[in-house]
Amino acid sequence: MSTTVITPVPFGRRIKRFMADRPLIPLIILLVILVVILQILRPGIVNERWIANTIKFAIPLAILAGCQTMTMLTGGIDLSVGTVATMSAFIMATQVVNQDPAMAFFLAMMPAVLIGLVNGIGVGVFRVHPLIMTLGTSLIGTGCLQVYQRTVIASGAKIPDFLAWLGTGLTWGIPNALLLFVPLAALIVFTLARTGFGRLLYAVGDNERATRLSGVQYWQVITALYIISSMLAGITGLLYIGLIKAPSLSLAEPLVLPSVAAAVIGGTSIFGGRGGYTGTIIGALILTVLTTLLTILQMPEGARRILFGLIVLFVTAAYLRIVEER
Repeated sequence: MSTTVITPVPFGRRIKRFMADRPLIPLIILLVILVVILQILRPGIVNERWIANTIKFAIPLAILAGCQTMTMLTGGIDLSVGTVATMSAFIMATQVVNQDPAMAFFLAMMPAVLIGLVNGIGVGVFRVHPLIMTLGTSLIGTGCLQVYQRTVIASGAKIPDFLAWLGTGLTWGIPNALLLFVPLAALIVFTLARTGFGRLLYAVGDNERATRLSGVQYWQVITALYIISSMLAGITGLLYIGLIKAPSLSLAEPLVLPSVAAAVIGGTSIFGGRGGYTGTIIGALILTVLTTLLTILQMPEGARRILFGLIVLFVTAAYLRIVEER
């Protein structure tokens, strides 16, 4: 009669497995630790006003990070979101001077749809690598924006009152931007988790060849994805200009790298097929709190970008190690 010997699992491995199965828990713990450190370094800074300001600045980053999350699920990336957001914001601010707000909004969103369509066709039909395709459209968009800026320099710019109210306003201490972000975030989460389109994004990222063999029109999925990503970026630009209140030719460009970092921190794999938007939202909050912490420590902008790059590399390496162990 043989006896089976059960080898106990080491405590460290059990903790690692627990964290891997519940990725939101370590993210929340990290966020709390950063807030505690911030409170220790600057006693009294964590209050209702600070929380509201943190949420206001985290929302545009979270929406752009949502663009990265969806494209990264397919194994891609969208480096044009910063340019698209900047173009939409700048066009809105300059067109609303002489146009009806509804027409100005339509004109502001046109470049977003166009760039998204070009990205989708380039990646989905002509098989250009997403990194190269979106970088190329970003550079073209920046050039077009500089030409456009010369044609409207005499007319000036104006921030619509509604966008200022949405970007900076508070209602009973709650940021008005949540009126836009909560339904938008719920829609993204629902789309990824409960719709056929969301399942196709995961399937394409997990095994593109098998997806093609099952009859899925790859180019249609990718084209729709990049159009949605660009439209979200355009909406982000309109919200962000209401928050910053200063249109410029590089308004949202500094958010591109943090948006990628937020998606990666939130558990979205850059190799595709794994991730979700809930973790990305927490990742955006973590980076916003971290930015405040680095500001208190008087760390220059260059050092912050280095830190964000190291975060992306570290999380990617940790993900690869978990995959190998499994």
